[in-house]
Amino acid sequence: MKLPGEDEQRPMGFSVIYMVIGVSAFVLILLLSVMKNNKKENSREYVQETMQQQEEAVVVQEESEPEQKLRAEDLSFWDMYPVEEEEKERPTVQDKEDEGMSSFEAEDDNQEGESADEKDEVVQEDPSMDGKHTLVKSADGTEEWVLISPYLEKNTYDFTNLSETANLKKYTDNGKKISSIGVDVSKHNGVINFRGIKSAGIDYVMIRLGARGYSTGQLSLDDNFVENIESAIEMDLDIGIYFYSQAVNQEEATQEANFVIQNLEPYKEHISYPVAFDMEHVANGKARIDGLSREDKTSITSTFLSGIRAAGYMPMLYGNKEWLIKNVDLAKLTDYDVWLSQDEDIPDYPYQFAMWQYTTTGVLNGITGDANLNICFVNYSDR
Repeated sequence: MKLPGEDEQRPMGFSVIYMVIGVSAFVLILLLSVMKNNKKENSREYVQETMQQQEEAVVVQEESEPEQKLRAEDLSFWDMYPVEEEEKERPTVQDKEDEGMSSFEAEDDNQEGESADEKDEVVQEDPSMDGKHTLVKSADGTEEWVLISPYLEKNTYDFTNLSETANLKKYTDNGKKISSIGVDVSKHNGVINFRGIKSAGIDYVMIRLGARGYSTGQLSLDDNFVENIESAIEMDLDIGIYFYSQAVNQEEATQEANFVIQNLEPYKEHISYPVAFDMEHVANGKARIDGLSREDKTSITSTFLSGIRAAGYMPMLYGNKEWLIKNVDLAKLTDYDVWLSQDEDIPDYPYQFAMWQYTTTGVLNGITGDANLNICFVNYSDR
């Protein structure tokens, strides 16, 4: 049974409820979308503003600070590695006191260490120890360490192969004798018994042909030249010649060479050893050559030796260590063999030489008084 007005007041249907929910959801979504868009706009503006501020700060910094350049120190990578123990600094006095040493002991120890370092430095700078210098002794007794030229040929003799019997030296290679024994002679030796010197073991003789006076400048033949060379030929000894020069220019050097060539003409076929040029200082007194420069002496020497070679003889330069190293320029005389004069058991001349006068006070059968003894490392008689 229905009550009055029942049809007008019936409950709300499901369609109305869904409609309300849909409208509410739409409104909510719309609000959320609006809020999100606002947030994005704000964020974009914030980011742009921040980036602009940073760029302005960079510009300000570049304008206010000087340009920073890369330095060599910035590339150093040695600090990446630990310091080795031996490279650490020497302990200080304070360090040693901390270890229990007294201040006096610590100071003394430091001084000893510094002295050792100074000695090491002195040794390193000592020319007698560096192997690059040679000691030159002058006639007046002065000494000088001279740098050895790297451009000149060094002598390669092994002097452990050098032996001596009865004052006569010989040099062997693998047990085979490769040297000759000689003597140089002049009028100062008086009359020589050439049979006696040959029987004593002499192979060759260097005979003085003549000289130029060191004060007068006159050329003269050695008083005993003819007798000496003819006696040497008779005893079948190998013969070489030397001339004592006091030439002061190239013209005089040419004159001396021609003087030698003319006087050797009768004996030319018997000359198997070199013809040597001997220029040296006079022991007592003033010589003509004293005022010559090193360049002058070199040009005079070269002129004489080239003249001798042109005549068909073997030229040779004679001199002691001082003369060869300090008085002539060996670099301009490399075409000529050297006859070294050095009174020593072992020569310390650093450069190549073919003949060595090792004593001027030797004892030799056939010569009265001192004999000038020589050894030759080249067999000139086979040339």
